[in-house]
Amino acid sequence: MANDILSKENIVLNEKAATKEDAIRLAGEILVNKGYVEESYVDQMFEREKITTTYMGNYVAIPHGTEDAKKAVNHSGLSIVQLREGVDFGDGNIAKLIIGIAGKDNEHLEILSQIAIVCSEEENVEKLIQAEDKETFISMFNEVN
Repeated sequence: MANDILSKENIVLNEKAATKEDAIRLAGEILVNKGYVEESYVDQMFEREKITTTYMGNYVAIPHGTEDAKKAVNHSGLSIVQLREGVDFGDGNIAKLIIGIAGKDNEHLEILSQIAIVCSEEENVEKLIQAEDKETFISMFNEVN
């Protein structure tokens, strides 16, 4: 995965979020602050969540914008928020890794497949939930290629 898509600055360790909205906002604000997306993209992340949950199972949620949000994406990027205590994403689904995605053109499909490969293994997810350093995230997501 290209370094400009996921850098250490895009990762927040041991954060806390009271609600899934807080968690989505945290992930979205990283994308905004790093210039991947316009502010309006965060609103589209909330819209997407209303349509269908972005909880993927295995303690992972992948909030992203709606189809309409594509025009708010400047370039592809990822944000990762580690919530060791977790946050309820609805129906008792607890998310401990919030991975915000902004994909330019169809790059988000490739990014999603890389995330899916890493996060399909329970031991990988557990390692990321417990990680004490950002390098763990960088190396695990870069090993996929």
